[in-house]
Amino acid sequence: MRFPMSSAIVPRFVAVEHTGSTNADLRAHAAEVEEWPHLSTLVTRDQRAGRGRLDRTWIAPAGSALAVSVLLRTLPTESAARGWIPLAAGAAMAEAITTQLPGHDVAVKWPNDVLVDGRKICGILAEATADAVVVGAGVNTAMSREQLPLPTATSFAALGADVDEDRLLSVYLRTLDEYLVALTASEDAVASGLHGAVSARCATLGQRVRVSLPAGATLEGTASAIDAEGRLLVEAEGREHAVSAGDVVHVRPAGN
Repeated sequence: MRFPMSSAIVPRFVAVEHTGSTNADLRAHAAEVEEWPHLSTLVTRDQRAGRGRLDRTWIAPAGSALAVSVLLRTLPTESAARGWIPLAAGAAMAEAITTQLPGHDVAVKWPNDVLVDGRKICGILAEATADAVVVGAGVNTAMSREQLPLPTATSFAALGADVDEDRLLSVYLRTLDEYLVALTASEDAVASGLHGAVSARCATLGQRVRVSLPAGATLEGTASAIDAEGRLLVEAEGREHAVSAGDVVHVRPAGN
């Protein structure tokens, strides 16, 4: 597994034939500051015990998807700014996928699922350690239509496209770094431009949504905006609700 363009961007780039979880591997190395510096990256085409948001399992046939995790050490000090890291990763991956799928609609479903023509091609999972954040992404690359886990999923192969994995990762890593440098310098997503970049990519805005909240409640309304803290604003029953965590479903009108 050779990734010359991607390897040139980050201080340490490791590609492995297989692993349980790239996120778990990097979390295990988080205390090794000199050996695994900021932006160290681990990638595989065969992840056997991956996880998604809300503790869902993420398993793909060997060779059908690309799992990549990045170790982040240079971070904003403000917790509100750090909350934007997963959203930055989603926007960065959307940018990377866009470069390889001209003519397709590439967008982000809040907070960070990447969609192509309305179907999920990539999920993001950010996990904090004592003094770092590990951001993992799983991209459906060579997955056939029959291998897709859900009818709402897609892949490069299902779209009839060949993906240049090295180019994909190099654009992702470069864009993610640019977003984080600006966010860390300003400690403010709006001032750094990240709020605008994420909002412009967000397919959830303007949609009728159903949100399954952590406490078990459900909120249904129209997603109107992302606030300065990265929360999704949902208008429902004459009120505006700020959602910081939850499972969001785009509710399609009857007949669509």
